[in-house]
Amino acid sequence: MVIPEELLLQHGAVVKSYSENENIFSEGSCSKYYYQIHDGIVKICNTFDDGKEFVHGFPFRGHCFGESYLFTNRHYGISATAITTCTVFSLGKEDFFKLVLNNPEILLDVNYYTAERLHFRYLISSFLAIGDPLIRIQKLLDHLKDYFGFTEPYSFQVPFTRNELASLTGLRVETIIRVIKKMHALQILKIDRSKIFY
Repeated sequence: MVIPEELLLQHGAVVKSYSENENIFSEGSCSKYYYQIHDGIVKICNTFDDGKEFVHGFPFRGHCFGESYLFTNRHYGISATAITTCTVFSLGKEDFFKLVLNNPEILLDVNYYTAERLHFRYLISSFLAIGDPLIRIQKLLDHLKDYFGFTEPYSFQVPFTRNELASLTGLRVETIIRVIKKMHALQILKIDRSKIFY
C-alpha cells in the first residue's frame, strides 16, 4: 500500500469501479487525480497507430499509477486500462497535495514507489537489448522473484500470463510459450497446471 486507504478516504478520495478493458485515463489527457488500486490489475501502456502496444507495467492491489504527472503540467504520456474488474481510489490533485503537506512522510513513500518503478522500467528497457529470449525472460523473472522476496527454487508463482510476459519483454506470445517450455525442460522453472513457478 503506497498510501494507507483510510488516509486517502479522510482526504476525500472516492472509490471507482472499472470493468475489464475499461479505460481509466488516456494518453494526452490532463492529470487530475492520484490513483491507487484497491483491487484488480491495471495495464499501463502506449498504443500506436498500427494497434501495437508497448506495455510499461501491470500495477495491482496497493500500487499507485500516473502519480508522477501530478508534479508536472504535462499531459499523460501513457494510458491506463483495467485488465480485470478493478476498484481504484481516486483523489483529486489539490486534495492529494493537501494530504502530502499534512503528512510529509507520505511523499517519501510515493517517491520510493516511483523510484522502484523507474528501476523496473530501466531493467525492462535493458532486456530489449538482449537477443536471446531465454535470457531476457530469465532476467525478468529474476527481478520479479527478488522484488516479491522469494529465494527458494520454484517458490515464486509468476503473476503474469504468457501474453503479459510477451508485452513486458517485447517478445511474441509464441516465443514466450516455446521458451517457457524449454525452461521447464531445463528445470529453470516449473509448470504446474499452466501456472509458472520460478
